[in-house]
Amino acid sequence: MIGWMEGEVRQLWQRGARQGVLLVCHGIGYEVVLHQRFHSHVRGLPQQSDGFPQLALFTHLQVRDDSWLLFGFETDAERELFRELVSVSGIGPQLALGLLGFFPLPELVQALVQADLKRLSQAPGVGRRSAERLAVELRRKLAERFGQGEEVALMDVAPLPTGALRQDVELTLTALGYGPEEVHQALAAVAMDQDAGNSDDWIRDCLRWLACRQQGHG
Repeated sequence: MIGWMEGEVRQLWQRGARQGVLLVCHGIGYEVVLHQRFHSHVRGLPQQSDGFPQLALFTHLQVRDDSWLLFGFETDAERELFRELVSVSGIGPQLALGLLGFFPLPELVQALVQADLKRLSQAPGVGRRSAERLAVELRRKLAERFGQGEEVALMDVAPLPTGALRQDVELTLTALGYGPEEVHQALAAVAMDQDAGNSDDWIRDCLRWLACRQQGHG
């Protein structure tokens, strides 16, 4: 089982609804399927001195009679949620990637735990029946896993900002060196206390939260 990889990004590819990266590790190139948000993040990685960005990711290998597919994820938590999603009857890897690419991890877990069918159905390829099946089979399991602990203090999270405001905040924090998961966790945390405000207010409060979190882990 291949569980983690690190190498050079030699190529970003897109084939129909599927996208991914050609990752070269010790002279071997692996085609790894990514969800849309992670694919966009990899596209923005800085080049190293040899001209190729470096990338480390967690992986899930799917073995079938007619093909082997390698899926890549930025965090172990994201990979584990992918595995939970594809364990549900009728939910394949492409639909699971569609959910992970459409929702940040905290938002997706929140929607599943709260059985928010309208919200889940916004993801590409997810109809109401699929959303119902996911919520029925996963809500209790995910509530037990994520209902405690710091990674997703999700259950009472307020709605995150949308549109241009959210884009401004995400671009600024990403430019300052924070990863997508850190950015989304900061947005979720700040949303609980943020009634209104412009992007500067959100950026300031997110940076304050991230600094406090880093101090707490130091």
